Amino acid sequence: MDASALPGLERLDGLVRSVTTPEFAGMTFHEVHAKSALNHVPGASAMPFDWTINPYRGCSHACAYCVSPETLVLCADGRQRRIDDLQVGDLIIGTARHGTYRRYVPTPVLAKWSTRKRAFRITLADGTELVASGDHRFLTDRGWKHVTGAMGSAGQRPFLTTNNRLMGFGAGAPLDACEPDLPDYRRGYLAGMIRGDGMIFHGTYDDQIRTRRINMFRLALVDDEALDRTRRYLAQEGIATRTRPFVAASENRRAMAAIHTGKAGDVSLIESLVATPSVPSDLWFEGFLSGIFDAEGSYSRAVLRITNKDLDIIDTIVAGLNLIGVPHVIEPARPNGVVTVRVTGGLPAHQRFFARARPAITRKIDITGTAVKSVADLRVVSVEDLGVDIDMVDITTGTEDFIASGVISHNCFARSTHTYLDLDAGRDFDSQVVVKVNVADVLRRELARPSWQREAVALGTNTDPYQRAEGRYRLMPGIIDALAESATPFSILTKGTLLRRDLPQLADARARVPIHIAMSIAVFDDTLQASLEPGTPTATARLATVRAATDAGFRVTVFLMPVLPHLTDSVAALDAALARIREAGAARVVFGALHLRPGAKEWFWQWLEREHPELVPAYRGLYPGVSSYAPVGYRKWLSARVRPLLRRHRLAGGAEEDVETRPARPGPVRMTGRAAAAASAEARLF
Repeated sequence: MDASALPGLERLDGLVRSVTTPEFAGMTFHEVHAKSALNHVPGASAMPFDWTINPYRGCSHACAYCVSPETLVLCADGRQRRIDDLQVGDLIIGTARHGTYRRYVPTPVLAKWSTRKRAFRITLADGTELVASGDHRFLTDRGWKHVTGAMGSAGQRPFLTTNNRLMGFGAGAPLDACEPDLPDYRRGYLAGMIRGDGMIFHGTYDDQIRTRRINMFRLALVDDEALDRTRRYLAQEGIATRTRPFVAASENRRAMAAIHTGKAGDVSLIESLVATPSVPSDLWFEGFLSGIFDAEGSYSRAVLRITNKDLDIIDTIVAGLNLIGVPHVIEPARPNGVVTVRVTGGLPAHQRFFARARPAITRKIDITGTAVKSVADLRVVSVEDLGVDIDMVDITTGTEDFIASGVISHNCFARSTHTYLDLDAGRDFDSQVVVKVNVADVLRRELARPSWQREAVALGTNTDPYQRAEGRYRLMPGIIDALAESATPFSILTKGTLLRRDLPQLADARARVPIHIAMSIAVFDDTLQASLEPGTPTATARLATVRAATDAGFRVTVFLMPVLPHLTDSVAALDAALARIREAGAARVVFGALHLRPGAKEWFWQWLEREHPELVPAYRGLYPGVSSYAPVGYRKWLSARVRPLLRRHRLAGGAEEDVETRPARPGPVRMTGRAAAAASAEARLF
């Protein structure tokens, strides 16, 4: 890219190259070799710190990836869930190369967001259908390929064509991933579980007075998931059971619990419930397969088996597998009479069985460590432009991929955290991001100087260190190590859920140096947030990151700013926000009114006129002419409203705006407390 094409770029020292990549459509990264990493704050500044580090100049924005919200994603518990149901922190399945093979491994969801994109339908030979944007990538036997692309010109990139073969196990026809709460499935499950592993006993005994009849039902299992499901299903049939310990844990055996009842009527009802109906429904067979697999099945080393001595049960298993289209063989009976039904067809058949039967026991459906081998026919049959824009969802994961509808799908890097233009230098760095690729090495040299006094360093005071570009360049781990090794205390302010990636490293570093973490959350109403901050993580996702950092041992500050007049400053809105912040484990809250700095102010007026024209007169009165700050009167009113709520929720930390010391002319607002630096950084967003 010609440096002169972007105003000011020709004066950018140390420019190595300007990079545009398909993964970041619409973005240009200007990689530079920085001469310094530590930035000294001018002595006249109102900031209560002297040093900052900004590995990026500018903030990346919306991502071009995404798939349909209905797309099923394979989770670490072996079940499939819609991508729009996933939350930050959920464990799902990704892939990683171990030895010769790429293998399935658990990975956390680090970020999640939604957008609206042109929709394309990809149809595979096994019947799998996926709906994704043209920029989404899937893993093929020839590497990663976009849904759409071009052979030449500026849009050249690898893209899917017919007969390309995707990697994974496929999904075939869409399947319901949820356990159905229907009588036929419930009774089928009880039949498979109780006939496979339960005990029903009828007998008599003489107590020297008279002969008494005994009726007993008992089910003992090591897996609480199956025991709980059986107990719940029996209760729905009107049968109450009691739970008691059955076998204590030992070095070679897990503990077992049992459910039981001795009521003659209940035992008789259980016997009738577990009998095979004269004409079993499809749901009954699915429930039966689930119950008998939980009771007598195993899944080890990519082999799925169900064993039993009862030939009627074996026949029922075979009938059920035939019904749901899962290939299998019956192995010769062992000398003790045990017969094994083994599912063939590899992971595609196993996943079809799990999706249709829906077993309860998580450990029995775990594919962790299984090699990625495409046994199913995952050839691309067609890529169809649906001709419409639809709502889509994407996630960021630790492995940078996930399993979407049974095929390996690339994810986007962490979502951007600054939504508005950063115009500090008079230029738009929203889509032109300067990346100091050598920042960690330069920082180590600077921290090793004898003159360095180990003063506190602030990250996130200009642009977010956990913005989207960090997913590509991974600069923060090196910065964290350098600061910790030099015993330099530091703080981080972010909106980015990618912070979770580095929490283990930060926890280790905290043993050597003080670290303060702050999360910025301005808007808690999802509709308003989507309108005002498109592309940023939701409040729920950011609160989950607060909880993760709190659980890692950090006292997290939340910046409830900017507070928006007439939109987020009501008592109800503030009280609800603070309650959620407290529930997430935050130690304190810093708040401040909306600050509209030049450049961002013009953008905000456009948004307000489009979305809330009724508020334009009120805002013109609050922010007249070139004024960037809300009037002192409003700020005093807001402080009087928020402070009692902070005390009520035990979130008062003292780091609040001191409205009495606001400068008479435009300039930084003096803040009190350790978090002042981050609070001022938040003001830069407007």
